Amino acid sequence: MVNINDFIQKAVSASAGKVEIPANIKDQVLGGLSDSIFGSLTQTATKAGGLDEIKNLLTGKTDAAKSDITALAGDLFNKNIVSKLNLGSLAPALTALIPGIIGKLSGFIKDQDGDGDVDINDILLSLKGGAGSGLLGAAAGILGGLFGKKK
Repeated sequence: MVNINDFIQKAVSASAGKVEIPANIKDQVLGGLSDSIFGSLTQTATKAGGLDEIKNLLTGKTDAAKSDITALAGDLFNKNIVSKLNLGSLAPALTALIPGIIGKLSGFIKDQDGDGDVDINDILLSLKGGAGSGLLGAAAGILGGLFGKKK
């Protein structure tokens, strides 16, 4: 199965190299960026219409900078990391990285097999799995989403 969380972590590390993060909090900041982006995807996957929203983002039909998923990731990062670590003037530069990192996700889809024909359902399943317990929870969540029921 596609591991989108690993890709997010690599994209965060590469993008964050542009911002000078103090060494004593760097791991927390990078982890917070990754967790916020992955969290916004998994939260979106559990809401009505969320799977289509993610699919449009991952296939490039939705601009990452204008996506509700990106806005949610920024909100999660500000709430869970910026305020707790008191990042001050560093916060805007770090938050500004989120749209670019999320934009790289559509590149992730295209790079998987060279022709852009990655099974988007594998990615959606992995995201839904983050909201449930294992494969069974993921399958139940997707089926519930198809039939308009929340887990």
